[in-house]
Amino acid sequence: MTTTTAEPTTHGNGHHGDGEAENYLNARYGIASWLLTLDHKRIGILYLLVTTLFFIVGGLFAALIRLELLTPQGDVLEADTYNKMFTMHGVAMIFFFLIPSVPAVLGNFVIPIMIGAKDVAFPKLNLLSWYCYIVGGSLATLAIIMGGIDTGWTFYTPYSSTYASGYVAIALTGVFINGFSSILTGVNFLTTIHKMRAPGMTWFRLPLFIWAQYATSLIMILGTPVIAITLLLLALERVLQIGIFDPSLGGDPILFQHLFWFYSHPAVYIMIVPGFGVISEVIACFSRKRVFGYSFVAFSSLAIAVLGFLVWGHHMFTTGQSIYAGMVFSFITFLIAVPTAVKIFNWTATLYRGSVSLESPMLYSLGFIGLFLVGGLTGLFLSTLATDIHLHDTYFVVAHFHYVMVGGMVMAYLSGLHFWWPKITGRMYSEAWGKAGAILIFLGFNFTFFPQFVLGYLGMPRRYHVYPEEFQLLHVSSTMGATVLGLGYMALFICLIWSLVRGAEAGPNPWRAKGLEWEIPSPPSLHNFHSTPVVTKEAYAYEEEDVTLADASHAPESEPVAGSR
Repeated sequence: MTTTTAEPTTHGNGHHGDGEAENYLNARYGIASWLLTLDHKRIGILYLLVTTLFFIVGGLFAALIRLELLTPQGDVLEADTYNKMFTMHGVAMIFFFLIPSVPAVLGNFVIPIMIGAKDVAFPKLNLLSWYCYIVGGSLATLAIIMGGIDTGWTFYTPYSSTYASGYVAIALTGVFINGFSSILTGVNFLTTIHKMRAPGMTWFRLPLFIWAQYATSLIMILGTPVIAITLLLLALERVLQIGIFDPSLGGDPILFQHLFWFYSHPAVYIMIVPGFGVISEVIACFSRKRVFGYSFVAFSSLAIAVLGFLVWGHHMFTTGQSIYAGMVFSFITFLIAVPTAVKIFNWTATLYRGSVSLESPMLYSLGFIGLFLVGGLTGLFLSTLATDIHLHDTYFVVAHFHYVMVGGMVMAYLSGLHFWWPKITGRMYSEAWGKAGAILIFLGFNFTFFPQFVLGYLGMPRRYHVYPEEFQLLHVSSTMGATVLGLGYMALFICLIWSLVRGAEAGPNPWRAKGLEWEIPSPPSLHNFHSTPVVTKEAYAYEEEDVTLADASHAPESEPVAGSR
């Protein structure tokens, strides 16, 4: 993808004060310039900082859970404290890390640049979305500090509405407010992609990351209001004792599950579909090929977004719902595996006979494919009525969920973070540390969660801190794997922090990637482009580059090569 306009590398006189080229990082200084910024790139950095903090907090809760499960007796945490640990782990990770990470961090930073825009459509709404996220996260943190919550991240009624500790209402309010952050982000991205594409940037010249974010924005806008209203009703029942979900007040607890999962299963795709977009970008770049079946991969994202709203009932096979409804939900759940499989097959076809290079982003992407494939295939066991009855609420579900969310989404997020890190910071990181982190995370993750499939099949219920002694070996294996996983994340942090201090300058395009974001300086200038780019080629035109290079290698030295300037 090229432009017909030249891109100068600096503003005005070309440099910023001491001779350093002006960019979005040094254009203004001071805390106020960050907290009041309307620049989509700085807002992406703000999201990066806070989501990383919630990731660390959620990881610490997970470490305490694995420490407790080393032995069959509850000798580290009391039962109530253990309940709070897995609840707060889930709330921190799902609502404040997994859902916002790729859209809010990577999406905010690169979407406008990838489509040739100078910012998002509504910069002030973009900043407001971050403040909604901060307020929601602060309230959830307050609930944790005041004593925690023990309902599970699903907030199932009537326990959450009647019997749980008084801090549930504070956490519910935090998640409710955080929902507005998702809605505002979705509206912003949808409008930006529709209205602010550069001339020549047709729908089928869009990078696949943009298609994925477009599908995700649809889910955010349509699904988030449902969970917001549900949590508001739950809070009202808790405070005012109105009979909505509590059967002792005339309510229906199954109604809560329908409303909750109507959002929460599409929320899985809010987390994973943007990751699909990242993988498409990385595999195309490090295979030096256009993504095989571009249009199929693009439309599969939209198909997942639509079908995702029709499968919530497979979470409720054991609630007594109609067997015929269960059969319909089971069928549609199998059906949604088709567009997901399209992506896996097409990425594999892209790798076939490609010029594959194994830099850190590519290692994370290959790890994503392996782990997500396991997560997706085990999901078919839970889609089947007969096997789900046996596996429901066991560690099999825990393992499946983490293979999809952590093995899938987090690996995709880290792949994208490594891929665009030189563009974000203008610095390269150590490939040795980057690869070490990717390998340790992949191995540690498998050692942590694969034994849990066996645990679940053997009948170990989730959320129990005391368990029969015959399960101890598998739990010890999980805890050992979690230790390796933690070392991998430490290597990751060292790698990226080191790059900020000692990393070599990246230059505009260290990966020789295609796309508008790679045709401007690193870090980008304050307004991305000084003149409107005009797109003249398809996305991922790597084969054209190979033809040009081949022609150049065979051309006489005295003759200029067409198109090489």
